[in-house]
Amino acid sequence: MFDAGDGPAVFIILILGFIIVGFALVVEVKFHPPLWLHALIWGPLIIGGSIAMLRPMKGIMVAMQYLYKAREGKLGD
Repeated sequence: MFDAGDGPAVFIILILGFIIVGFALVVEVKFHPPLWLHALIWGPLIIGGSIAMLRPMKGIMVAMQYLYKAREGKLGD
């Protein structure tokens, strides 16, 4: 009946991208680590954060569809 589609993945990319890139820039400016260390630090955080956030975000999207009575192909009442 309800399908979250690709919406949760898009929101996770935007949210995690904003947070992780911000932290990566702060670390780069303060400590100047080599690129391999950036990959070692931020790679697992991005993957783990994406996996951890996917199921709750899908639940939020489905709950919003139910709350606002969203139907396929309908823009309004």
